[in-house]
Amino acid sequence: MSDLTHGARERTGQAASAMRLDTQALREAAQHLDDGAVTPSFGPHRDQIVSLLNDALATELVCILRYKRHHFTATGLASPAVAEEFMVHAQEETAHADLLAERISQLGGEPDFNPTTLLQRSHAEYDASTDLQSMIRANLIAERVAIESYRQMIEIVRDIDPTTRGILEQILKDEEEHADELSDWLER
Repeated sequence: MSDLTHGARERTGQAASAMRLDTQALREAAQHLDDGAVTPSFGPHRDQIVSLLNDALATELVCILRYKRHHFTATGLASPAVAEEFMVHAQEETAHADLLAERISQLGGEPDFNPTTLLQRSHAEYDASTDLQSMIRANLIAERVAIESYRQMIEIVRDIDPTTRGILEQILKDEEEHADELSDWLER
């Protein structure tokens, strides 16, 4: 057998062994059923992930409140269309909050809806602007802050928790769409 053929077989064997599941980890996953979705592979990171998600939840809740306030207080010629867009964004932020709360629960944590600490934990600010341009600008700033925070969270959980990463990536996609829409409104 030539060295080339032997080398190819050796690489194929290594690749096949690399594709095997860790049976010990599978046995460990069958233990501690009260932990729900949390398996030993989470290691010491679960509590930190729950904390990150609770801060993201606070951000989404503050965004919901800001968008709803802007929806109900927007005035001016363009206000009906923009106000409607604010309500659509508020509903989408509500869906994000629900996804985050559900994931926190799956990880064995408790979603933190405490209104007393929302602003302290939120990455974005609440806004009480009274003119339409300021409202759009405040929402665009908040979306850009959310985008950056989700990008950072995705990097943090990338190899630790692929399920949470997928949820954060979907939310990030929505936040980027919100920012694009608000940017378009700001230019009008």
